[in-house]
Amino acid sequence: MEHLTVTTLAERPHLGAVLWDMPDSWPAFMGHDLLANAYVGQVAVEFPDFVVVATDEDGVLVGRGLSVPFRRVRPSGHDTLPDRGWDEVLLWAFTDRRRGAEPDLVSAIEIAIRPDQQGSGLSGRLLRAMRENARAHGFREVVAPVRPSGKHEEPHTPMGEYAFRVREHDGLPHDPWLRVHARAGASVEKVAPASMVIAGSLAQWREWTGLPFDATGEVLVPGALAPVRCDAAADSAVYVEPNVWMRHPL
Repeated sequence: MEHLTVTTLAERPHLGAVLWDMPDSWPAFMGHDLLANAYVGQVAVEFPDFVVVATDEDGVLVGRGLSVPFRRVRPSGHDTLPDRGWDEVLLWAFTDRRRGAEPDLVSAIEIAIRPDQQGSGLSGRLLRAMRENARAHGFREVVAPVRPSGKHEEPHTPMGEYAFRVREHDGLPHDPWLRVHARAGASVEKVAPASMVIAGSLAQWREWTGLPFDATGEVLVPGALAPVRCDAAADSAVYVEPNVWMRHPL
C-alpha cells in the first residue's frame, strides 16, 4: 500500500468526477435505498472535506471513504444514536447543513474499496484517515453505523447476538469488519435495528436479485444481512437491514 496516495476530496477535487465510477462490492439490491440515492451523491458536493480518497501510482481511484458531520442532540432533544442508523444520520447531516446547526460529531457513511484491492488493508487505512481528518477538524469522536462483513453468512442470527460476539483468544469482535474498527480504537455502542430500508414491488425485487419472489415469507438474498420479507398478496417486499453503531474516541 506504500504506493497509494490518500487525501481528502477537497485536496483533489478533480476526483469528484470519477468518484462513483469506481467498481465496488455492494450487492446490487443495495443500490435501491431511496434515501441513499437522494443524498449519498451529494456528500462529495456538500462535505468534500470529510471525503477521503485513495489513488494508485497512476492516479486511478482505488478507494473512497465518506463521512458527514452532524449535531448529536436533535431539536427534539433526542440525544442517542438513531435506531434508523445509516439512513437517519445521513438525513440529519443534510438537515443540519440546511438549518445552519453547528455539528459536534462525525459519522462514517461508507468505505468502498475497488475489488482487486480488497484484502490489502486499504479499508483500515481509509478508516484511519477518516479518524485523523475528523480530529484535524476539531472533533473528538467519530461514530459509524457499521455493516458487519460476515453477517450475510448468518442472516437469521439476531444482530444483537452477532454484534457482541468476540473471539476467545483476544476478546476482539468475531466479525472481520467490526474487528478492524475495534483495532482502530472503537467499541460497540448499540445495534441500529432499522439502519437501511429498501422496499419495492415483487417485480422490482426479481429484477434486482434474479430470485422468484413468488411466495409470502422470508427470502434469503445473497449479500443481505437479514431475510427480505415478501408479501405476495400485497405484491411487495421489504428489506430492513440492521447495522452496528461503533464509537471511535479521538
